[in-house]
Amino acid sequence: MRDAVVVASVVRELIEPTVSGLGYELVDVQRAANGLLRVTVDTTTPTRGIGLDDCERISRQLTHLMAVEQIDYERLEGSSPGLDRPLVRTRDFARFAGSTVRLELKAPLQGRRRFQGQLLGLEGEEGAERVRVALDAGGGAPAGPARPRKGAARAAAERAETLELPLADIEKARLVPQFKERR
Repeated sequence: MRDAVVVASVVRELIEPTVSGLGYELVDVQRAANGLLRVTVDTTTPTRGIGLDDCERISRQLTHLMAVEQIDYERLEGSSPGLDRPLVRTRDFARFAGSTVRLELKAPLQGRRRFQGQLLGLEGEEGAERVRVALDAGGGAPAGPARPRKGAARAAAERAETLELPLADIEKARLVPQFKERR
């Protein structure tokens, strides 16, 4: 497992300049079973998502790069991060402040590993960052798909319990998709 993480890290360092040069953000790189190399990318503008043409463009460039760098893989999969985008880097926690997130800790805190709430931001110096989260009603326990209530979001965030979690203690973090009701 550790070897796969190291290999993915090396591959990330090799391909990130290519992805950035094309005008995209590299979100994640994963090595999976049967030689699958999964590359997750996002746009740098919040008003536009990743489309099939974007994935094809990135895949073509990465295929050439992999051949030149002699990176062994069977299949290359390029994809968007989806509505439940993972928060992987420090800058993700700053960029998505104000969004609803679902966090999973490496070890239990107050008897729990999973929390959900509004991401308030990131504080602290490099290497000692803390993620601030206003827990959802009910202590932040994950629920079904989150639906905004009329005008209550700000008031609920002000009343909610706020946690400060060391970034290093977070195992997984994802955005919770928000859907607006149509009238």
